[in-house]
Order: sequence, then C-alpha cells, then structure tokens
Amino acid sequence: MADNDWKKRLGVVYSTNPDFKFEQTGSEPEEQTPQPGAQKLIVRLDRSGRSGKQVTLVQGFKGRVCDLEDLCRQLKVKCGVGGAAKDGEIVIQGDLRERITSILISLGYKAKRGN
Repeated sequence: MADNDWKKRLGVVYSTNPDFKFEQTGSEPEEQTPQPGAQKLIVRLDRSGRSGKQVTLVQGFKGRVCDLEDLCRQLKVKCGVGGAAKDGEIVIQGDLRERITSILISLGYKAKRGN
C-alpha cells in the first residue's frame, strides 16, 4: 500500500496501460561531501536580523546535510557555545572568528576570516 500513495502522484495524467508503474523523478541522490582540503570555508561575523547580538557564520560548505551537522557539533563542543546548522551554513553564538578559523584549519579545511 505504501507504493500506491496518491499524494506522490499529484499532477500525473491517467494511463490506460495496465502495466504502468509510476516512478518518482524528484528524488535525486545527495551530493557527496568533498574532502576537507577541497572545501573553502569563510568565517565571518554577522549581526543583521539578530537584535544586535553577534554570531559567527561559517559559509561555503558543500556536501551532505549530515556532514554539515557533524562539523557544527564539533565546533560547538570545542568552543563551548550554542549554535545551529541550517541553510548550508553554520551559525555559532558569539564572536569566535579566530578560534573557529584555527579549529577548521586543524581539521584540514581551507578556512579564512571574511571580515
């Protein structure tokens, strides 16, 4: 019954072929995460839209979401602060540009300070 979910087939025209099998084309595989040395990350400070509070953004990560969340978790633990990984970037609370840049370099990433 799970293969016959009508919500996945919205917008499909009726077929008279009794052997017709609907195949979903929207599910494409996630891209593989490149090696840390091939990633160019930018670490910058941001305040916009956060009521004047400073956060450190790590931008430029390419790869799977689970790998981004793992990197975010490592940075949060090593810095002892909170943060989140969303929309392809890592948000760490506070101005920790120097510390995060040095941690990323020690992990093998090509990281530099943005501002």
